[in-house]
Amino acid sequence: MTTARDLLIVSMDVTTADQSVGQGELSLALAGAELLDLAEASALTLDGDRIVPGPAPFDPADRQLTEAAAALSRQEPYESVEDWLWRRGRGLYAAHLAALEADGGVTRKHRHWLPLRAERDAVADSPDRRAAVERWTSGEPVLAALALAARLRDEPVEDLAGRTGDTVVTVVTAVDDAVTELVAVRQRRTIEKAAFDNIWRGQ
Repeated sequence: MTTARDLLIVSMDVTTADQSVGQGELSLALAGAELLDLAEASALTLDGDRIVPGPAPFDPADRQLTEAAAALSRQEPYESVEDWLWRRGRGLYAAHLAALEADGGVTRKHRHWLPLRAERDAVADSPDRRAAVERWTSGEPVLAALALAARLRDEPVEDLAGRTGDTVVTVVTAVDDAVTELVAVRQRRTIEKAAFDNIWRGQ
């Protein structure tokens, strides 16, 4: 299990409709989770906000983490956490969801009146799911902080720096900033589209 997979499962399984967020926010948070998993495995360190890769090769069991390790920039001055989130995060939710489904971690719910239609919207009961839920309900600070940055929860994590360290704080802060920027851009585009539509309506 990885933090990224735990976060994906939490986003699908234990949150309410009121807590649901967009794939863009989750993709940014998943990119941050991958960084923290790689840091935990000593595959990278942070020099300020720069990602310094560890010695290659790094071969974790998780396929998505293997891809993340291979995607690290190994040229100085190295990539910033912010740049990583935007580059790695593009489409990352869909990639992690596909990996979870390929591993049998997703079940499909069929509509009785449309038997040929299916929705990929339920997490299969598995040890991975139970471990993610336990981590979530225990308030484990790394998962909780990423969920907060992704807007999956509202309650702040107390003493995050003291409980986790500077690397987690740096990454989580960058995720929060990126999600804030994404939401602002989305809102601006919505307002601009509404204004454009009003022009065509003669308003």
